[in-house]
Amino acid sequence: MSKYGTIPTSSSAAAAGVPHLGGASPLDFISRAKARGATALATRRPWRELADVHAVGLPPSLADAYLRVRANLVHFAMNYAIVVLVVVFLSLLWQPISLIVFLVCMVGWLVLYFLRDEPIVLFGRVIGDGVVLSVLAVVTLGLLLLTDATTNILSSLLIGFVLVVVHAALHRAEDNVDEEDGRWYAPVPQQPSH
Repeated sequence: MSKYGTIPTSSSAAAAGVPHLGGASPLDFISRAKARGATALATRRPWRELADVHAVGLPPSLADAYLRVRANLVHFAMNYAIVVLVVVFLSLLWQPISLIVFLVCMVGWLVLYFLRDEPIVLFGRVIGDGVVLSVLAVVTLGLLLLTDATTNILSSLLIGFVLVVVHAALHRAEDNVDEEDGRWYAPVPQQPSH
């Protein structure tokens, strides 16, 4: 019987001699990675909502601007992260070595931080997420700075940061606060003035 065009399951992959990664086949890892990626992207807000011109307005005070920024950073977190990454990516287009290093680091982040299901065990000790995050950040920044793209990276991060803060300050966040209420990172609701 022909099995052409079928996707092997973990038991058939093991029978076919496909190596296992941490007790799971590569196909299992890819399936879990796709599911976790879809879950992470589900937190992204519609781009139409982000670009809604009817929700743009100057804040009446600096305190209101702060509350808007805080609420919008939570509400549009995934969108803002994508915007900053795109700005950094675009700034590295003219630095091919830095772009390759950036893409390799992104794969490392995906595998070691965002898409893994089990904790990392090194020399019989479980490595915490904070340590993994810190090491990945230092290694990524160090490798990118070694590619002589320091000015590009810092300026693109600054541009991305300014874009995010300006948008967050100008986008009215009244609708965002209610749905984020009750979460540990929820913005502080505006107190009625007496």
